Amino acid sequence: MSKRSASLCALTVALLLAVAGNADDRRLARNKAVARRVFTEILSQGKFEVAGEIYAQDFIVHGETRDGSLQEDQEAARGWKQAFPDGVMTVEQEVAEGDLVSVLWTGRGTNTGTGMGFPATGKKVQVRGITIWRITDGKIREEWGAFDRLSLMKQVGLLPAGTP
Repeated sequence: MSKRSASLCALTVALLLAVAGNADDRRLARNKAVARRVFTEILSQGKFEVAGEIYAQDFIVHGETRDGSLQEDQEAARGWKQAFPDGVMTVEQEVAEGDLVSVLWTGRGTNTGTGMGFPATGKKVQVRGITIWRITDGKIREEWGAFDRLSLMKQVGLLPAGTP
């Protein structure tokens, strides 16, 4: 093999590795974009029809005590939007690795509605949480999440005075 052929081979391998790395980077970026759509379009803007585009039909939300379906997840999302119609979800940080995307988020809004069993208190709230999604082929397949429920209940005034 000539020096020129060897150089071309080395360049070809380097380019293939670069393209492969870029493909992985593109997939991670696409997965992050899917995650952001949940916060901006569904939870903040109330565009619940978008769920059909970004969630897999066999989606599972892994709750603290039981798993739920896409229908249950979206009913909860609608309930939160009813309770906090001006609610806005802000993505603070996101990390993607493999088919997982983790998002640290902050939710802000005013409790002027009665969704999720809340009475309309008129109180402003700010709560922080984290959500982890497994995203494959551009669709959210699984979800794990947690947020500061105690702080939320205190902020809307639904806990007795002196509750730690």
